[in-house]
Amino acid sequence: MCGFVGIINKNGNSAEPSILGKMASSIHHRGPDADGVFLEGPVGFVHKRLSIIDLKTGNQPMSFENCTIVYNGEVYNYIELRNELISKGHQFQTTSDTEVILHLYKEYGVDFLNVLNGMFAFIIYDQIEQKLLIARDHFGIKPLYWYHDDQKILFGSEIKALLAHPEISAESDVDILYEYLTFQFIMGDGTMFRNIFKILPGHFMIIDLRSWDTDTVKYWEPNFKLDQYHTEEYFIDELRKILDETVSQQLRSDVPLGTYLSGGLDSSLVTIMASKFLNGPIKSFSGAFNEGPEFNELEYARVAAKAAHSELFEIFPTEQEFIDVMPKLIYHLDEPVAGPGLFPQYIVSKFASQHVKVILGGQGGDEIFGGYARYLVAYLEQAVKGAIYESNEEGEHIVSLKSILPNLPSLKQYIPMMKKFWNDGAFEPMDRRYYSLLNRMGSTSSFLHPEFLHERNDDAIFSKFSSYFNHSDTKSYFNKMTHFDMFGSLPGLLQVEDRMSMAVSIESRVPLLDRRIVDLISRMPAGMKFKGGEMKYLLKKTIKDVLPDKIMNRKDKMGFPVPLHIWSKNKAKDFILDVLLSRNAKDRNIINTRYIEQLIKSEQPFSRGLWGFLCLELWYAQFIDN
Repeated sequence: MCGFVGIINKNGNSAEPSILGKMASSIHHRGPDADGVFLEGPVGFVHKRLSIIDLKTGNQPMSFENCTIVYNGEVYNYIELRNELISKGHQFQTTSDTEVILHLYKEYGVDFLNVLNGMFAFIIYDQIEQKLLIARDHFGIKPLYWYHDDQKILFGSEIKALLAHPEISAESDVDILYEYLTFQFIMGDGTMFRNIFKILPGHFMIIDLRSWDTDTVKYWEPNFKLDQYHTEEYFIDELRKILDETVSQQLRSDVPLGTYLSGGLDSSLVTIMASKFLNGPIKSFSGAFNEGPEFNELEYARVAAKAAHSELFEIFPTEQEFIDVMPKLIYHLDEPVAGPGLFPQYIVSKFASQHVKVILGGQGGDEIFGGYARYLVAYLEQAVKGAIYESNEEGEHIVSLKSILPNLPSLKQYIPMMKKFWNDGAFEPMDRRYYSLLNRMGSTSSFLHPEFLHERNDDAIFSKFSSYFNHSDTKSYFNKMTHFDMFGSLPGLLQVEDRMSMAVSIESRVPLLDRRIVDLISRMPAGMKFKGGEMKYLLKKTIKDVLPDKIMNRKDKMGFPVPLHIWSKNKAKDFILDVLLSRNAKDRNIINTRYIEQLIKSEQPFSRGLWGFLCLELWYAQFIDN
C-alpha cells in the first residue's frame, strides 16, 4: 500500500525533481517506510512506500526489461501468478507482487489485467514502445487522479499531490458541486476540482508519448446476462468457495494484520472467516459512542469476537475529537464525500494503527448482496403498484406484496425515510423513484441561497444518474439499484476507506469486493438473491453455519451512526457556527447563512443535511480559500 506521483512533460523538458518531491511530500502519510525516484528526460515518478509484502527488496519504482512501474495496492493472487510465470521461464529477483505485474505485462501485454485479483492503481512506462499504461482496479478501491494541459500530464494518488504543482490552482467545479449537494457523492470521472479527473474503476488508459494520443478502455464490468440454468444451491456452493479463497488470500502479509469489527453481518463474517485461516487469534477493532444505545452495537461485536476467538479492542470517539479532527479529515479526503461515519472510522483506524499495519473490513457487502433498507422500501412501493395496476415493470415477479410482508418489520427504524419518499411522486418509473430515494436536495434546498439554487440543473443531474441506473443489461429493479450503487455511490465510500486508513499509514483490505463474487452474483436471477425482499438473502444462506444466530437475526442495522444532532446542540455548536458563518462562507452565497441556527435546531437523528454543509464549507476553507 503506497502512493505515487508522476510528471510527463509534453514540451520535452526534463521532469523537475524538486516539483516531484514537493508533490510526493504531500502524500508522505501513504508511504512513510521508503521512497524512490525515477527520472528519464520528460518522464518522472516518485513512489512513497508502505511496506507490506517483501519488506527488503520490494521498493519502487521498479524496472524490468525497459519497463518501469509505480504501483499502489495489493494483487492477492500474486503467488499463483508468479508460479505460472516461472513455469513459462520467467526469473524473479524479488518476492513482491510488484515484480509479478511487470512480468505479466511483458508476457501478456495489457490483457494481463484480466487475471489480476486485488486492489491497484499503477502506471507502467514502456520505454521501448514509448507509451504509458495507467490502470485502476475493478471497483476503484485504490485512487488515481490526473491532470493534463498542452504542456504536461500529472498523476497522483491523491488530489493534493496535483495541487502541490506550482502551476496548478485549486478551482471548484460548480456542476460537480451541485451533484455533491444532490447525493453527497460524485458520479463518473469528475472531481470537485476543475480540470482534475479520476481514472475510472475497471478502466485503463494508454498514452502514446510520441503522438500524445490517449485511449481509455473499460476492461471490466459486471455481467448481468442471467444464468437461468443453475440452482440456488449451486450459487451458494460457488459463493462459499470464493469467500474462502478471497479471505485466505487477503491474509497474505509480512506485517501484523487485524480486522474492523462493527458487529454487522459483513465485518463479522470477515473476522470469523479470517480467524479460521490463521494459526492464532486475530486482533479486531471496534468503535461506539456513549450517547445512547442507538449509537452502540458493541454487544454484537463482542459476540462475533467470541466466535472468532478474537482479541477485541474497543474505542469511544468523543465530541471533542470530532471538533479537533474534522478539518484534518476533510484535508485527507480531498473532496467532501459520504457520511459522518468517516469520523469514527478514522478514530478506529488510528487506534488500530498502534497494533497492526493491515486491516480487513466488510465494505462492499451491502452493494453486492443488497443490504440497504432502501432496496426494500423501493420494492414495497413496486409491490403495491403491481398489486393495484396488475402489472410489473420488470417483466417478472421478483417480489410480490404477499411475499414481502414477512420482511417489513426490519423497516421500523426507517419510517421517517419512507414518509419523505412517499410524500411526492409515488408510482413514477423506477429510475425516478430511486433517484428520489438518493436525492438529498429536498430536505436541504431551503437552506441554500436562492440564486445559487436557481442555477442547479436537475435534469442534467438526473440524466447522468440514469446513465448508471438504466444499464442496458439490467432488467430488474434490484439489479439496477445495486449496479448504480456499485459504480455510483460505492466509489465515495471506498474513498473514505482508503483515506481514513492511509491517513494513519495502515492498509485497508476489503475481501467482499472480489470481482469473482460480483461476476457470480450479477448473473443470478434477482428473485433468487432478493427472495421475498429479504436483504442479503443469498449471503445469509451461504454463511448460516458461520455466524452466531444473534448476528444472523439482527433487525437493527446501524452502519456506524454519529450523534451529530446531539453534538450540534452542545459543545460542537460553536465549532459548526464558526465554520458555517465565517466571512468567506457568507461571501460564497451558497448556504443561506441566515438560516443556520434553524438548520441546527431542525437536525434530526441520522440526518445528513447539516453534515453535508459542514463538510462542504470545511472543504472550501481547506482547499479553495487557502
